[in-house]
Amino acid sequence: MLQFLRSRRCFSMAILFAVMLPLQWAQACTSFLLDAADGGKIYGRTMEFGLDLQSQLIVVPRKLALTGTGPDGSVGSGLAWTTKYGVAGANGIGLPIVVDGINEAGLAGGLLYLPNVAVYQDVPLGEARTSIASYELLLYVLTNFATVAEAKAGIPKIRVNRSSQAVFKMPVPVHMALHDATGASIVVEYVGGTLHIHDNPTTVMTNAPTFDWHITNLNNYLNLSLTDPAPKKIGTMEFAPPSTGTGMLGLPGDMSSPSRFVRAFIYARSAPIAKTSSEAVGVAFHILNNFDIPPGTIRTEAGSNAGGGVAGIETTEWMAVSDLKNRSYYIRTYAGHETRMFDLTKAKLDAPAITYISLDATNPPIDITP
Repeated sequence: MLQFLRSRRCFSMAILFAVMLPLQWAQACTSFLLDAADGGKIYGRTMEFGLDLQSQLIVVPRKLALTGTGPDGSVGSGLAWTTKYGVAGANGIGLPIVVDGINEAGLAGGLLYLPNVAVYQDVPLGEARTSIASYELLLYVLTNFATVAEAKAGIPKIRVNRSSQAVFKMPVPVHMALHDATGASIVVEYVGGTLHIHDNPTTVMTNAPTFDWHITNLNNYLNLSLTDPAPKKIGTMEFAPPSTGTGMLGLPGDMSSPSRFVRAFIYARSAPIAKTSSEAVGVAFHILNNFDIPPGTIRTEAGSNAGGGVAGIETTEWMAVSDLKNRSYYIRTYAGHETRMFDLTKAKLDAPAITYISLDATNPPIDITP
């Protein structure tokens, strides 16, 4: 009986630890890039948050005058520019920005949460016109650049200030994953007030810690294999894998950012190369399904930096896939599981203003009873 009580106590402590641990990593976005045999590149990502972002599909036309937010949080007091490329993607909290998207040149990317790590540049008020807010970074990049190389050269020429966003009540802590139609990938981070641009041969990104930490962490999983180990014989006894999949024994299965990075790296690299980009879009969604959060398993606390600083249940609000060859953007939401697609090659990208398209939908089960 004593042993049983000890076991129950250990089990209870383990459950408590398991429930509390996700709070440290409660911002569970995951992204990666896939190849297609027709030369296409497919970028996929999930958006998880505790705060309901109420995302819409947003279409930003070319030749549109835009102005960023200054270091004091004043809208329109920051850097001014005119959009060169049309963009389609998902916004957040009603803002005229993209947190994920693709432009008409085939450059795509997303902002992923980076709390307790991201620290932006110190921009004096007198130099406000040289800077934008952190949540405006992807919009600036996608409307100005056609390739990763152009973005690498252009991003250091502007500054990202420390302006606080009203809903978040702080500078929005993010880093940016960026991919182009050639397959080039980078991660852009601001740490300690300094810009860091990392080439990203893995094409994968999640959340904190920083990108270089995740790369170092991959060294812990060199033993993983896509094939099962061969049987081993010891004396007269033979030991064989009990089932398929044992080559992946040790693959981390929790929802923390480091574990998701490892899984996304394995899944993206092991995925069979689809014949066409359209087929690869389906493969990307199947991979993204593995990062869908069961509702209730990650809970965020009010006042914390995680999940937008609200007390709530973190969910996978949407999954998005960008076809960089065919310039198409696909998105599925939590409530509406159907896939919706926006084709930039057919869009009216010379419109006079930004277009917002609702993503609100529910798709009840189809009754197939004879």
